[in-house]
Amino acid sequence: MKIIPLSEGSFTIDKTKVFIPFDKDKDKLQERPAGSLLVEIQPFVVITKEDIIILDTGLGFLKDGVLQIHKSLLNNNIKPENVTRVLLSHLHKDHAGGISKGETKTDCLLSFPNALYYINKKEFEYASEKGMPSYQLPDFNILRTSSQLIMMEENAGYINDKIYFETAGGHTPYLTVFWIREDEDVIFFGGDVASQLQQMKNRFIAKYDFDGKKSMELRSQWWEESMKDRWTFLFYHDIKTPELRR
Repeated sequence: MKIIPLSEGSFTIDKTKVFIPFDKDKDKLQERPAGSLLVEIQPFVVITKEDIIILDTGLGFLKDGVLQIHKSLLNNNIKPENVTRVLLSHLHKDHAGGISKGETKTDCLLSFPNALYYINKKEFEYASEKGMPSYQLPDFNILRTSSQLIMMEENAGYINDKIYFETAGGHTPYLTVFWIREDEDVIFFGGDVASQLQQMKNRFIAKYDFDGKKSMELRSQWWEESMKDRWTFLFYHDIKTPELRR
């Protein structure tokens, strides 16, 4: 399998939940609103023998009229229309912003026109009810009536013989994690429960999690289990270390 990180860069975010681009060489964190956090955004594309898979879709920012995630794919000689599956861990705006493109209902289109989109059914319902500021309904509402949406209704199961999912919770009530297996390789994507290498090395309870204690325990569990089959972790919020094989 081939793994390609699709970095969107660094951002600051405060209680308004607005992501503001941050240039580490020029900007100063102390000049941003008090309590601002520095966050890195990094979707992934995984290429197997049968599929081109997107893992979460980024913020959905446009550059010169082109989605940033599209530009990153094209820079790696991958056409957005060739993506076959989009696996969504959850629907927070920094993970779901690239699901669709277009500013109004009439011009809104799925960003990956030939792909199947997979999301936990309860996560979809929760996000739709919860709404702003963490969830932006226009990002994913187009999926509601799309034949390309696959609602995962079970707590765990197989998408095909290579992709396994499990409802983990922790960061959001119904966050889903994925394993992709091919030959001897195992890729693990833990969304925002396991989004940085440093998270995996320390026990802590994060205030931004729905259930911080559960997230902490899951990280310890996965870190231990990963040694058996030598998982490759994909870290969505860690540009410095996008992937790590155990």
